[in-house]
Amino acid sequence: MRTTVRYDSERMYGAGHGFKPWRAPRAGGFRSVRRLLAAVAAVSFLSLGLALAARGSTETAYTTVVVQPGDTLWSIAAEHYPADDVRVRVNDIEQANDLRGPRIEVGQSLRLPG
Repeated sequence: MRTTVRYDSERMYGAGHGFKPWRAPRAGGFRSVRRLLAAVAAVSFLSLGLALAARGSTETAYTTVVVQPGDTLWSIAAEHYPADDVRVRVNDIEQANDLRGPRIEVGQSLRLPG
């Protein structure tokens, strides 16, 4: 049979009266939480800044073109954007003018995104 031995904390941990057991502070504590929040905020703001920089300016410059006889969206896109993919530019023109398809009429004004 084993007998549990109990010691007074003053006698067990210290050499004299008034000593209390040493306890390590909490791991991290409030400082770690503040550091973590600061790091998360810094990464968030950096990501937002890079995303806005990659997107570019929110204001798009437009050029206005009046449709002439024989013009199509394809011919207008090919004429005004010779270095770009014409399919993408036709889609851009349709979106800029709220068109539901490639049908345009003579005398119609079209906005061409810059």
